[in-house]
Amino acid sequence: MNALTTLAADLAAILPADGLSGTLVARVWRSDGIAGPAVVALREHGVFDLSTQFPTMSTLLERDGPAQAVSQTAGERLCSVEALLANSRSGARNEALPWLLAPCDLQVVKAAGVTFAASLVERVIEEQAGGDANRAQSLRAQVNALLGERLADIRPGSPQAMALKALLQEKGLWSQYLEVGIGPDAEVFTKAPVLASVGCGEDIGVRADSAWNNPEPEVVLAVNGRGQIVGATLGNDVNLRDIEGRSALLLGKAKDNNASCAIGPFIRLFDAGFSLDDVRRETVHLRVAGVDGFELRGINTMASISRDPGELVAQTLAAHQYPDGFMLFLGTLFAPIEDRDQPGSGFTHKLGDVVTIHSHWLGGLHNRVTHSETAAPWQFGLRAFINNLAARGLLKDGTL
Repeated sequence: MNALTTLAADLAAILPADGLSGTLVARVWRSDGIAGPAVVALREHGVFDLSTQFPTMSTLLERDGPAQAVSQTAGERLCSVEALLANSRSGARNEALPWLLAPCDLQVVKAAGVTFAASLVERVIEEQAGGDANRAQSLRAQVNALLGERLADIRPGSPQAMALKALLQEKGLWSQYLEVGIGPDAEVFTKAPVLASVGCGEDIGVRADSAWNNPEPEVVLAVNGRGQIVGATLGNDVNLRDIEGRSALLLGKAKDNNASCAIGPFIRLFDAGFSLDDVRRETVHLRVAGVDGFELRGINTMASISRDPGELVAQTLAAHQYPDGFMLFLGTLFAPIEDRDQPGSGFTHKLGDVVTIHSHWLGGLHNRVTHSETAAPWQFGLRAFINNLAARGLLKDGTL
């Protein structure tokens, strides 16, 4: 494949269906001068560094009308969009050129779980199977026989949901996952520390001691410190089914590991051509391509979500403040049950799997699977970030 064909493939795989017509903002690593992260806008004429006006993505999202603020900021041109995307592929990086990072920085990374009926059933099966993939197939038939289509049209917290809860308790099938799936309170947890997420093109990690795991393709909302939803992106909330299935109290061990949270490739800000209603109608596509020739495909239709994105944001903010904003994974409909190896074993990742998450409005997020223990260690934390901004003269009057 020649260089022009490769660049065209990068654009098609990473940009939204309408190309660069939206307000697309990202973070890149700059190696020229004092190396460090930069907030950029992706435009028809190239990638433009906005850091002198917006040293952090959090700073930008706090502006009234961030999309308009981006359009009014010229910035410094770094390179073409094609060059940035080509240089963001794992294993093909020129360290002298910029590459994509996760598009969030000071925002806390939160995740809502069990927000779709189909994945809710799979969480119950994980729990009943005690994290054993070999028991899941027979349990799936039993659980589906009882629940059937009951969950699909039930509004969480409604009288119908509470009646179903009573029935399931009588049958001895009530579960903590059903509690958050159809009860009044959503499951919202912290997925990753600030600055720990990986971006498009970077390796994503699963623990070496996990034998049953899968990707979770999701829409991720960008919420500012005032609780306003200002944009959206894509994410992979990697799920270790065996570890969480043993006990929901192991959620932290199952979810928060080195390189286990991928976000990107950019944040698409709400503007005249893109809104929260478009997010509500979005369909997210997943493809896993293994080095063994295995291929898995799936979809996540946001129209099937049990709780509206606005409700999930409100529940996140009900008893907590996030002055620097937060990123919120909205959960997934996708729960793979296809056998990869022996019959009845279901799906699990293998090293080298390439995970592609793509949608019409938000483009494509691409990551290769490795072990969390051997992925590039996370070393650029808050102290390093603030010191870097200061060294580059981006802390105006000592403030962000």
